[in-house]
Amino acid sequence: MQLQQPGSAGPASSQELLSQQTQDSGKSSSLPFGQLPSLSSLNGPTYVTAQLLVQQVAYALSDKIFTYSPETFDLDVALKQWRSQNECNTFGDIAGVSAMQTRAGAGSIALGYMFSQDFDLRKRHIPQSIIASSSSLQHLRPQLDQLSLLYSVANPVVAHVAAVDYAAGSSSSLVSDYVSSLALAEDLGMGLISSTSPHEIQHMALFATLLATTMPALHVYDGVHVGRETTRVVDILDRSGLSENYNVVLKATSGVEKKHVDNEGKVLRLLQALNEELGTDYKLFEYHGHPEAETVVVVFGSVEAMLATKIVTELAKDGERIGVINVRVYRPFVEEAFVEMLPKTTQAIVVLGQSNHQHDSPDALGHSRLYTDVLAATSFSLNTNHTPLVKDIRYSVEEVWTPAKMLGYLRHASTNVDLHEYVGSHPSLDALNKSTKQYTFWDLDESVAALASMSLGQLLSLDSASNVSMRSGYDNLVQGGTTRTDLRSSSRAIEASYPIDAADVTYIGEEKLLAEFDVLNSTKDESTLVLRLPGTKDEDLEKKLPVAFRKGVTSKKIQLFILDPLLSDKVSEDRNLELLLTQLAFLKITRPELLEADRKKLAASIGSSPEVLDAGAAEVEKTLRKIDLPESWSTLEPEVESFSLPRDININSFSKFEKNEEEPPSYLKTWETVAKGLVFKEAYGTKDALRPDLATKTAIVRVKEHRRLTPMTYDRNIFHIEFDLGDSGLKYDIGEALGIHAENDRHQVEEFIKWYGLNPDEVVEVPSREDPSLLENRTVYQALMQNVDIFGRPPKRFYEALSEFAEKDSEKQQLLALGIGANQEAVVEFKRRAEVDTITYADILLEFPSARPLFHDIVRLVAPMKRREYSIASSQKVQPDSVSLLIVTVGWVDPQGRDRFGQATRYLNDLPIGASVTVSIKPSVMKLPSRTEAPLIMAGLGTGLAPFRAFVQERAWQKQQGMLVGDVLLYMGSRHQREEYLYGEEWEAYQDAGIITLLGRAFSRDQPQKVYIQDRMRQTMDDVRKAYLHEHGSFYLCGPTWPVPDVTNVLEEAIAIDAKASGKRVDSRKEIEKLKDDLRYVLEVY
Repeated sequence: MQLQQPGSAGPASSQELLSQQTQDSGKSSSLPFGQLPSLSSLNGPTYVTAQLLVQQVAYALSDKIFTYSPETFDLDVALKQWRSQNECNTFGDIAGVSAMQTRAGAGSIALGYMFSQDFDLRKRHIPQSIIASSSSLQHLRPQLDQLSLLYSVANPVVAHVAAVDYAAGSSSSLVSDYVSSLALAEDLGMGLISSTSPHEIQHMALFATLLATTMPALHVYDGVHVGRETTRVVDILDRSGLSENYNVVLKATSGVEKKHVDNEGKVLRLLQALNEELGTDYKLFEYHGHPEAETVVVVFGSVEAMLATKIVTELAKDGERIGVINVRVYRPFVEEAFVEMLPKTTQAIVVLGQSNHQHDSPDALGHSRLYTDVLAATSFSLNTNHTPLVKDIRYSVEEVWTPAKMLGYLRHASTNVDLHEYVGSHPSLDALNKSTKQYTFWDLDESVAALASMSLGQLLSLDSASNVSMRSGYDNLVQGGTTRTDLRSSSRAIEASYPIDAADVTYIGEEKLLAEFDVLNSTKDESTLVLRLPGTKDEDLEKKLPVAFRKGVTSKKIQLFILDPLLSDKVSEDRNLELLLTQLAFLKITRPELLEADRKKLAASIGSSPEVLDAGAAEVEKTLRKIDLPESWSTLEPEVESFSLPRDININSFSKFEKNEEEPPSYLKTWETVAKGLVFKEAYGTKDALRPDLATKTAIVRVKEHRRLTPMTYDRNIFHIEFDLGDSGLKYDIGEALGIHAENDRHQVEEFIKWYGLNPDEVVEVPSREDPSLLENRTVYQALMQNVDIFGRPPKRFYEALSEFAEKDSEKQQLLALGIGANQEAVVEFKRRAEVDTITYADILLEFPSARPLFHDIVRLVAPMKRREYSIASSQKVQPDSVSLLIVTVGWVDPQGRDRFGQATRYLNDLPIGASVTVSIKPSVMKLPSRTEAPLIMAGLGTGLAPFRAFVQERAWQKQQGMLVGDVLLYMGSRHQREEYLYGEEWEAYQDAGIITLLGRAFSRDQPQKVYIQDRMRQTMDDVRKAYLHEHGSFYLCGPTWPVPDVTNVLEEAIAIDAKASGKRVDSRKEIEKLKDDLRYVLEVY
């Protein structure tokens, strides 16, 4: 069911429904009904989540927000969207939002921002906010500690913390962790405020921001349940309302006489002023229950306080002398305010304190932090001869609170009944559900109808006389992904951020879930259950349904309906219509009056037409049937063993399970595996194409010419290589680079294969060298030749990863030390290996023989080979069928006397005439001016002359075509003219032809005093000024980086001289920057 937005027209087709469903499936569970409202729409009665309101307050009242949200938690999804829409905060600025990683030093950027030299001191009074989960606090602690020490000169800082963390190895993967916040606040002297429900969270977020003007503040709330519950809040403050309340409260508490009080006094004044402004009655500690209670339970936390308050209130109505104190402000802990809340009749105070341990036990050491504060308050603040007994009942962070479980803890607190033995019900539990209709949906998250609950919640929320709440959870470890959604509807405000345990209607979308969960445990007696069971006849139900389920349905007198979508011809033809069918079936059972009401209005609500709605209702009549329960179902066969199932899903994710995980690469295969893809092309989707999987388009060319340009006796081998394009269809433009997909040396590969004991013909799946996310089937020999950079230089992480395979402890420790930089000696050793010894991956495998990973592990650990790019030294207009490069062979001798070579240049140098090479084109910034008459000033060192050969060829062709061409100034630099006058005869020929108008040759070592290209440019300053400044030419530099400052200085001098001659004052550096922007100052250096 899709809610039609204003302005939409016409019924939604099944394809449109599917499209919308696909979009909805990706929406965040931290947003109301998965939808993100605009910042301006948050005011008055509105459906929201607590997490959304926290983000609203942070955005409205902050200069900058630093967020620490794991990817699926979506704690900052609204902030990012509002920032992208350039929404303003209450101070008239666009709030900054910085999404940070949760790791060591996580808070350094936030701290550095506030104390940077560039910080605008006019914003020192504006709060800075942090949005984080409790799992981030340990990483933020060092910076928050520094902040506490420097707080007198810092901005107000408030951290809104969703109490949620992963608990590895626990029965509950996602837990509500308050222990981290309690410990941080106590140890660092931070304020700590707790929110109980979405209805008060905006006020508490505002209060925490106000408290931050006095001390660094933490605002904590349940991040598993409360933070993600969609519910209606009636008194939401909009942006201006937040601003007004913030400023009024600050003004009311900022008098001189009010500043000279301690933190306890300040927090009391702030809360009093906030209450006066909002018309509320919040207290630091809030008491509920019997006015003459003998037992008082103290709680801290969202769901804990909510449930304890509700149940104790009901117990007190029956005369039970029990009460509960909700700790709203834990730090500063105002002892006098706490004692004031205790009834004079109090005999025992029981603290429900969260602990990292499992449930309270006699041999458990220590106490909860909350217990320590309560004990101190009662011991030193009570002016009475009788001090109540203070008891600490600890519960684990893994505890999942339900009304029955809270009742058990309260019974344990007041009557000492054993916590683990208490089982039972009480009228107080039934009272929690009065006037509230409760619906539970169980389904696989990949089901077509999985979004029915969300759409139904949206539909019910359109009734202004009703309040709706909805919360979904995911268990991605059951049946490939299971979801449970709880939906409540009531005429009263709903505060119930805990699982439904007495559903009026239960929908089960997959029969397999009956074998995974005790779904009947959360159903009410005499309730209704809808089971989707396609293709099953009534006589086959007994065989299909588990025995315990059949008996439970009869014992609880549940009305059982079967929904069989296969009985609908329309659904059989289009499975996407099942979503609409599920929603209409649910409405028929739960809210038939909606189906009988204004059909046009209902159709508009679900994005359909009355005709489609009528047709859908007719299909419901075919597919939904009520089952008369046989008496035999009430008897459990004696031969069937009874066993208990989980009562609820284990929430281990806030989003559905994405089943697009890639198969781990690099598994060895036989040749038959590859042959199947070649023989059965249609079945395996095989196509004949040259690397169709790569974004980089490649081509095969052949070596046409290989000519050494330096003498054989010279120590530098610089050569010209030209490739025949043949029928490759390769096209290139002036200034572009040619990517060479080189191969490793054949002899080295064969030697490595022999030494490592590999089968060169074995087939392996390896990452593509151009896109590691794509896999290729290669033989081991091909992989080492073309994919795996086995003779490349390894990073630190390779040493660390290889240590896991070492069998000798000494080798394991040495590898690990090098990988993590365990000490200064290891750091120096790694640097020597990388920069002096030039160690390769293969060298390391040889050096540490006990570390012998399998080949598919080698492929995973060793980086793929990368293409090498070289500037093209030709114009395709002059050489239409070929492409040229200018290459210098890279070679050296390592400390062990071994000859080392650059992989790509060695590969190119060894290629014989006619050899095929895989190449690709890479764009470049080296472009000719659009005006052919614009002069060119080019400076190239060594092989940096390559693109300028292409430029000169292009200018010669333009002149041949009758175009007017500008001057060409070429400055070239090398060591010796005799050995390195690269393309010298060509340059002189072009000069004689009038293409090159100035040839500035700088051979640095041919004379006693070294001469460089900047010297030749300075000697011809007038020519540079004329071409560059007067005739609006372009300057290009290609080669190593070292001459850049000197050459730039010459150009700045030219600008200064020219300005002085014309009587102007200019900033030469700024003029260079302008020339860069105009693409008239272009560098390609390395």
